[in-house]
Amino acid sequence: MGYLVTDAIDVSELLAQVASPGCGGNAAFVGTVRRSEVDGPVNAIEYSAYEAMAGAEIDRILEEVTEQWPQAKVTMRHRLGRVPTGEVSVAVVAAAPHRDEAFAACRHVIEQTKTRVPIWKKEILESGGERWREDRSG
Repeated sequence: MGYLVTDAIDVSELLAQVASPGCGGNAAFVGTVRRSEVDGPVNAIEYSAYEAMAGAEIDRILEEVTEQWPQAKVTMRHRLGRVPTGEVSVAVVAAAPHRDEAFAACRHVIEQTKTRVPIWKKEILESGGERWREDRSG
């Protein structure tokens, strides 16, 4: 299975993929589509990507984790297509011998994904309007 998916993301499935008897620290980041005073009346986000480049860049990011935290195991998924408000759009999970490594590896993957991976988002508004959004790391 690739990192980019059109179906719902099952975080428990991802946690099971990285589970290991030698890893006592497990961390997960789960990003959901949100509506707020700042974001406005968002009903959904339509995610698109340059899939070949995105997959290759995610591979590089996960390799960086292996180099920096050799005992950590990490995976991630990012939705493509229309994702309604409240649903998971991205999930990163990490397992490592200790919590500090698991948190650091997990954070590295999501931060690098947001800045380096060619995934774009178009917000679908309550009014039926649409707007393209740049990542604000939020």
